[in-house]
Formats: sequence, C-alpha cells, structure tokens
Amino acid sequence: MLITSNSNDHVKAARLVRDGKDKSLLFVEGERLVADCLASGLPIPTAFHLPNPSDQIATLISALQAQGTHLLSTTPEILASLSDTVTPQGIIVLAERPQTIPATFWSTLPASPLLVALDRIQDPGNLGTLLRTAEAAGAHGLVTLSGTADPFSPKALRASMGSAFRLPILANITSADLLASAHLHSLQTFAATGTASLPYRDLDWTVPTLLLLGNEGHGIAPDLLAACQHPVRIPIHPPVESLNVSAAAAILLFEAAHQRSLKTPS
Repeated sequence: MLITSNSNDHVKAARLVRDGKDKSLLFVEGERLVADCLASGLPIPTAFHLPNPSDQIATLISALQAQGTHLLSTTPEILASLSDTVTPQGIIVLAERPQTIPATFWSTLPASPLLVALDRIQDPGNLGTLLRTAEAAGAHGLVTLSGTADPFSPKALRASMGSAFRLPILANITSADLLASAHLHSLQTFAATGTASLPYRDLDWTVPTLLLLGNEGHGIAPDLLAACQHPVRIPIHPPVESLNVSAAAAILLFEAAHQRSLKTPS
C-alpha cells in the first residue's frame, strides 16, 4: 500500500512525534541516523520510506522488516511533508524513547566517572553538539536539568550524529536531585563560568567529575552555581567576552580527556 494523503492516520501520528507532542517515541530521519538507531537496539515500531529506495536504504528496510517494523511506503510529496529537514533523505522511523532509570544511571558509573550536566540549554543544536563532544571526549554520561531542551528532539538527534543513542542520558531532573546524587557518588562538581578565578587547566580532571554547563545567555542558575565546589573559567582574550557553550564544553572535556590519558598506564 502506498500512502498518498497527508490525512493518513500514520502520517498524522508521526507529525505529533516530530513536533514533540508525543514524547513516547523518537522521530529519526536519514540513512545514518536510522542505522545508528538500529545498532542501538531501540525498538522501532514504524518506518516510512520511498517506494524505490536506494541500495543503502533498501538494506535498512530489510533490517527493519526482520525485526518486525511496520513498513509504510509513501510518495515523495508525503515524505517531504513529514520530513524535518530541507532535503528529505528517503527514510524516517519512529523509535521507542530510551527510558533511563536514575538509580541504574548512577549505579553503573565507572570508578572515576566524567559526567556532563546541562542547566537550561535551550538550543537543540547546541545540545546535540554537546552530546557528540561528550562522547568524543570519553565522558560516561550526560544529565539534563529541568528546562533544558529535549536531547531526543529531531534537531538534537541530527546534531549528535548518533551519540544520543550511545551515551547514557538522564533527562529532566531537578538541581536538588543532581547535587544529592553527585554527593552520594563522591563527584567533584566543576562549574563553567566566566566569573571564576580558577583557570580550567589548574584543576585535577582525573578525579570523579561532574562538569556543569549553563544556559547560553544567562549561564548557570545562581543557586546551583553557589552549590558547586569548583567554579572554573576558560581564559579568553578581550574584547571577546564569552564562548558558545558547545565550544566551551569541547575545551573543558578534552582537557579532562588529556589529563586522564596521561594518568592511564601505557
């Protein structure tokens, strides 16, 4: 059966997922992201594709069919109307959203974890880039505080380039719960802020670490910043006043990766 109408129930349901109105599922678009989603093992109940797919997408369709996904062929016009990108990539799937249990997230950390916590990061592109950077630097997980963008929104997923499927994510928790868990697990809390006196290279990033990054315009909430043990800054040349939060995260996390590589026995 070929879907030719925008009023099709499956298409309307997929739009609710795409627009964030149905948060039980993920809207995953494009050959690479769908392949990453498949590799993650997330159940994928529904897939939309063109009737004459490329060889690469046909391979994905076969894998989806093997796991019991409901496959829906659509006209190019319908797929374009459903797409969240300027240029549709030929395949869209709806996957079940990961459900991370807080107790499991914290209990499965390694002996000296490196975690990232985000306070009210608003831009999903920044959030996705942060996820990718955190995974690339060897972080063990990422926590988003209430008020932060959805790490599994379509734009965040694209910017993460698959990292959102691999890096453990604990989403939408309170500041109080974050600080209590950090204390319980003996994590040193490092807060990135331009008002700190301590340069980032003067910290020991090899200890169990929770790096806190704040809102693009306002930084970390004052009460949360006051509760952190080590405010830290990145020295920058004037007249530049600040860095994009994703750029700041990359500098800090790769300093942690560098120090940890020196400490690791060869």
